[in-house]
Amino acid sequence: MNRYAKLDRPDVLRALFHPWRDDSPAPDGAVDLFFDGPEASTLHCRLHPGREQDPVLLFFHGNGEIAADYDDSARLFTRSGFGLLIAEYRGYGRSRGEPTVSAMMRDAHLILDKALAWLPEQGFHGPLAVMGRSLGGASAIELASARPGDAAGLVVESGVAFEALLLRRLGLDPGELGLTSDDGFGNLQKISRWTGPLLILHGEDDDLVPPDNGRALFEACPSAAKKLSVIPDAGHNTILARGSYFQDLAEFRRSLATPA
Repeated sequence: MNRYAKLDRPDVLRALFHPWRDDSPAPDGAVDLFFDGPEASTLHCRLHPGREQDPVLLFFHGNGEIAADYDDSARLFTRSGFGLLIAEYRGYGRSRGEPTVSAMMRDAHLILDKALAWLPEQGFHGPLAVMGRSLGGASAIELASARPGDAAGLVVESGVAFEALLLRRLGLDPGELGLTSDDGFGNLQKISRWTGPLLILHGEDDDLVPPDNGRALFEACPSAAKKLSVIPDAGHNTILARGSYFQDLAEFRRSLATPA
Protein backbone atom coordinates (compact mmCIF):
# COMPACT_ATOMS: atom_id res chain seq x y z
CA MET A 1 0.00 0.00 0.00
CA ASN A 2 1.25 3.48 -0.91
CA ARG A 3 1.23 5.48 2.33
CA TYR A 4 1.53 8.77 0.42
CA ALA A 5 -1.43 8.21 -1.93
CA LYS A 6 -3.67 10.75 -0.18
CA LEU A 7 -1.02 13.44 -0.62
CA ASP A 8 -0.90 12.80 -4.37
CA ARG A 9 -4.28 14.40 -5.06
CA PRO A 10 -4.06 17.40 -7.42
CA ASP A 11 -4.99 20.12 -4.93
CA VAL A 12 -2.33 18.99 -2.45
CA LEU A 13 0.30 18.62 -5.17
CA ARG A 14 -0.40 22.15 -6.43
CA ALA A 15 0.22 23.47 -2.94
CA LEU A 16 3.32 21.38 -2.21
CA PHE A 17 5.20 21.55 -5.52
CA HIS A 18 6.16 24.61 -7.55
CA PRO A 19 8.38 23.21 -10.32
CA TRP A 20 10.06 25.27 -12.97
CA ARG A 21 12.39 24.30 -15.76
CA ASP A 22 15.92 25.49 -16.37
CA ASP A 23 18.18 23.69 -18.84
CA SER A 24 21.29 25.74 -18.17
CA PRO A 25 24.39 23.55 -17.86
CA ALA A 26 26.56 23.25 -14.80
CA PRO A 27 28.92 26.15 -14.09
CA ASP A 28 32.66 25.69 -14.28
CA GLY A 29 33.86 23.14 -11.76
CA ALA A 30 30.47 21.50 -11.26
CA VAL A 31 29.21 18.30 -12.88
CA ASP A 32 25.71 17.36 -14.06
CA LEU A 33 24.53 13.77 -13.64
CA PHE A 34 21.45 12.35 -15.37
CA PHE A 35 19.84 8.97 -15.09
CA ASP A 36 16.59 7.38 -16.13
CA GLY A 37 13.89 6.99 -13.51
CA PRO A 38 10.54 5.17 -13.64
CA GLU A 39 7.49 6.38 -15.56
CA ALA A 40 9.69 7.88 -18.30
CA SER A 41 11.24 10.36 -15.88
CA THR A 42 14.80 11.65 -16.03
CA LEU A 43 16.45 12.60 -12.76
CA HIS A 44 19.12 15.27 -12.59
CA CYS A 45 21.73 15.89 -9.91
CA ARG A 46 24.45 18.53 -9.81
CA LEU A 47 27.73 17.97 -7.99
CA HIS A 48 29.83 20.82 -6.66
CA PRO A 49 32.87 18.78 -5.70
CA GLY A 50 35.01 19.18 -2.64
CA ARG A 51 38.26 17.35 -2.14
CA GLU A 52 38.36 13.62 -2.84
CA GLN A 53 38.28 12.73 0.87
CA ASP A 54 35.63 15.28 1.89
CA PRO A 55 32.16 14.17 2.98
CA VAL A 56 29.45 14.67 0.37
CA LEU A 57 26.06 16.13 1.24
CA LEU A 58 23.29 14.58 -0.85
CA PHE A 59 20.99 17.61 -0.76
CA PHE A 60 17.22 17.68 -1.40
CA HIS A 61 16.04 21.24 -2.05
CA GLY A 62 12.90 23.15 -1.16
CA ASN A 63 9.65 23.07 -3.12
CA GLY A 64 10.31 26.23 -5.14
CA GLU A 65 14.01 25.71 -5.84
CA ILE A 66 16.19 23.98 -8.41
CA ALA A 67 19.81 22.90 -8.39
CA ALA A 68 20.95 26.03 -10.23
CA ASP A 69 19.77 28.16 -7.31
CA TYR A 70 22.78 26.84 -5.39
CA ASP A 71 25.41 27.56 -8.04
CA ASP A 72 26.62 30.64 -6.16
CA SER A 73 26.25 29.44 -2.58
CA ALA A 74 27.78 26.02 -3.25
CA ARG A 75 31.23 27.46 -2.58
CA LEU A 76 30.18 28.12 1.01
CA PHE A 77 29.43 24.41 1.42
CA THR A 78 32.72 23.37 -0.15
CA ARG A 79 34.61 25.85 2.03
CA SER A 80 32.97 24.15 5.01
CA GLY A 81 34.56 20.89 3.93
CA PHE A 82 31.80 19.24 1.89
CA GLY A 83 31.07 18.21 -1.63
CA LEU A 84 27.49 19.21 -2.48
CA LEU A 85 25.36 16.87 -4.63
CA ILE A 86 21.97 18.48 -5.28
CA ALA A 87 19.10 16.24 -6.37
CA GLU A 88 16.21 17.69 -8.38
CA TYR A 89 12.65 16.38 -8.17
CA ARG A 90 10.73 15.42 -11.28
CA GLY A 91 9.74 18.46 -13.32
CA TYR A 92 12.29 20.74 -11.62
CA GLY A 93 15.27 22.27 -13.38
CA ARG A 94 16.78 19.67 -15.69
CA SER A 95 14.73 16.72 -14.40
CA ARG A 96 11.78 15.44 -16.41
CA GLY A 97 8.45 14.05 -15.29
CA GLU A 98 5.64 15.11 -12.98
CA PRO A 99 6.32 15.63 -9.27
CA THR A 100 4.26 13.73 -6.72
CA VAL A 101 4.95 12.91 -3.09
CA SER A 102 5.11 9.20 -3.85
CA ALA A 103 7.58 9.78 -6.69
CA MET A 104 9.70 12.13 -4.57
CA MET A 105 10.09 9.50 -1.86
CA ARG A 106 10.79 6.62 -4.27
CA ASP A 107 13.19 8.70 -6.31
CA ALA A 108 15.21 9.58 -3.21
CA HIS A 109 16.20 5.91 -2.92
CA LEU A 110 17.12 5.70 -6.60
CA ILE A 111 19.23 8.83 -6.32
CA LEU A 112 21.02 7.50 -3.25
CA ASP A 113 21.78 4.25 -5.07
CA LYS A 114 23.18 6.21 -8.00
CA ALA A 115 25.27 8.46 -5.76
CA LEU A 116 26.76 5.54 -3.84
CA ALA A 117 27.87 3.94 -7.10
CA TRP A 118 28.86 7.07 -9.03
CA LEU A 119 30.84 9.06 -6.47
CA PRO A 120 33.59 6.42 -5.93
CA GLU A 121 33.85 5.99 -9.70
CA GLN A 122 34.68 9.71 -9.89
CA GLY A 123 37.32 9.39 -7.17
CA PHE A 124 35.28 10.73 -4.22
CA HIS A 125 35.72 8.47 -1.21
CA GLY A 126 34.46 10.54 1.74
CA PRO A 127 31.35 9.58 3.72
CA LEU A 128 27.95 10.51 2.32
CA ALA A 129 25.45 12.37 4.49
CA VAL A 130 21.88 13.28 3.53
CA MET A 131 20.47 16.77 3.88
CA GLY A 132 17.03 18.17 3.18
CA ARG A 133 15.65 21.69 3.18
CA SER A 134 11.97 22.30 3.96
CA LEU A 135 10.01 19.81 1.80
CA GLY A 136 13.31 18.10 0.99
CA GLY A 137 13.69 17.21 4.64
CA ALA A 138 11.13 14.44 4.06
CA SER A 139 13.43 12.81 1.49
CA ALA A 140 16.49 13.09 3.70
CA ILE A 141 14.71 11.74 6.79
CA GLU A 142 13.27 8.88 4.74
CA LEU A 143 16.74 7.81 3.60
CA ALA A 144 18.35 8.15 7.02
CA SER A 145 15.55 6.16 8.63
CA ALA A 146 15.29 3.41 6.02
CA ARG A 147 18.99 3.09 5.14
CA PRO A 148 21.16 4.05 8.10
CA GLY A 149 24.04 1.95 6.79
CA ASP A 150 24.22 4.13 3.67
CA ALA A 151 24.03 7.52 5.41
CA ALA A 152 26.87 8.78 7.58
CA GLY A 153 24.81 11.69 8.91
CA LEU A 154 21.56 13.65 8.60
CA VAL A 155 21.00 17.40 8.29
CA VAL A 156 17.48 18.86 8.29
CA GLU A 157 17.03 22.53 7.46
CA SER A 158 13.63 24.13 8.10
CA GLY A 159 12.11 20.66 8.27
CA VAL A 160 8.44 19.79 8.73
CA ALA A 161 7.25 17.88 11.79
CA PHE A 162 3.55 18.81 11.67
CA GLU A 163 2.16 18.32 8.17
CA ALA A 164 -1.37 19.41 9.06
CA LEU A 165 -0.15 22.83 10.19
CA LEU A 166 1.87 23.22 7.00
CA LEU A 167 -1.10 22.35 4.82
CA ARG A 168 -3.22 24.94 6.63
CA ARG A 169 -0.56 27.58 6.02
CA LEU A 170 -0.67 26.58 2.35
CA GLY A 171 -4.44 27.20 2.27
CA LEU A 172 -5.69 23.62 2.61
CA ASP A 173 -7.89 22.08 5.29
CA PRO A 174 -6.64 18.57 6.14
CA GLY A 175 -9.99 17.64 7.67
CA GLU A 176 -11.90 18.55 4.51
CA LEU A 177 -9.39 16.54 2.50
CA GLY A 178 -9.78 13.51 4.74
CA LEU A 179 -6.11 13.61 5.74
CA THR A 180 -4.90 12.39 9.13
CA SER A 181 -1.44 12.25 10.69
CA ASP A 182 -1.08 8.74 9.24
CA ASP A 183 -1.26 10.19 5.73
CA GLY A 184 1.70 12.55 6.05
CA PHE A 185 5.44 12.18 5.56
CA GLY A 186 5.88 10.55 8.95
CA ASN A 187 8.98 12.61 9.69
CA LEU A 188 8.61 12.43 13.47
CA GLN A 189 8.19 8.67 13.44
CA LYS A 190 11.03 8.13 11.01
CA ILE A 191 13.55 10.36 12.76
CA SER A 192 12.85 8.46 15.98
CA ARG A 193 14.74 5.56 14.36
CA TRP A 194 17.85 7.58 13.48
CA THR A 195 20.79 7.17 15.86
CA GLY A 196 23.59 8.69 13.78
CA PRO A 197 24.91 12.27 13.73
CA LEU A 198 22.11 14.82 13.36
CA LEU A 199 22.04 18.56 12.76
CA ILE A 200 18.75 20.45 12.82
CA LEU A 201 18.92 23.98 11.38
CA HIS A 202 15.88 26.23 11.73
CA GLY A 203 15.21 29.93 11.45
CA GLU A 204 13.89 31.59 14.58
CA ASP A 205 11.62 33.81 12.45
CA ASP A 206 10.39 31.09 10.06
CA ASP A 207 6.70 31.88 9.57
CA LEU A 208 6.01 29.09 7.05
CA VAL A 209 7.48 26.19 9.05
CA PRO A 210 7.82 27.59 12.59
CA PRO A 211 10.82 26.52 14.70
CA ASP A 212 8.63 24.31 16.89
CA ASN A 213 8.88 21.86 13.97
CA GLY A 214 12.66 21.73 14.26
CA ARG A 215 12.51 21.36 18.03
CA ALA A 216 10.02 18.48 17.73
CA LEU A 217 12.24 16.66 15.21
CA PHE A 218 15.23 17.16 17.49
CA GLU A 219 13.40 15.83 20.53
CA ALA A 220 12.09 12.80 18.66
CA CYS A 221 15.55 11.69 17.56
CA PRO A 222 17.39 9.37 19.99
CA SER A 223 20.86 10.15 18.64
CA ALA A 224 23.59 10.85 21.16
CA ALA A 225 25.33 13.03 18.54
CA LYS A 226 22.69 15.61 17.72
CA LYS A 227 22.51 19.39 17.67
CA LEU A 228 19.64 21.84 17.28
CA SER A 229 20.59 25.28 15.94
CA VAL A 230 17.76 27.82 15.91
CA ILE A 231 19.27 30.76 14.08
CA PRO A 232 18.22 34.26 15.20
CA ASP A 233 16.81 36.75 12.67
CA ALA A 234 16.47 33.98 10.07
CA GLY A 235 13.29 33.30 8.10
CA HIS A 236 12.33 30.34 5.96
CA ASN A 237 14.14 31.64 2.89
CA THR A 238 16.95 33.63 4.53
CA ILE A 239 18.44 31.06 6.88
CA LEU A 240 21.40 30.18 4.67
CA ALA A 241 22.73 33.71 4.88
CA ARG A 242 22.35 34.09 8.62
CA GLY A 243 24.25 33.44 11.80
CA SER A 244 25.99 30.17 12.50
CA TYR A 245 24.66 28.15 9.53
CA PHE A 246 28.02 27.22 8.04
CA GLN A 247 29.82 27.05 11.38
CA ASP A 248 27.21 24.49 12.43
CA LEU A 249 27.80 22.52 9.24
CA ALA A 250 31.56 22.56 9.76
CA GLU A 251 31.05 21.25 13.30
CA PHE A 252 28.70 18.56 12.01
CA ARG A 253 31.37 17.49 9.52
CA ARG A 254 33.69 16.55 12.35
CA SER A 255 31.11 14.07 13.68
CA LEU A 256 30.99 12.06 10.45
CA ALA A 257 32.59 8.68 9.99
CA THR A 258 32.66 6.38 7.01
CA PRO A 259 29.43 4.33 7.06
CA ALA A 260 29.63 0.56 7.50
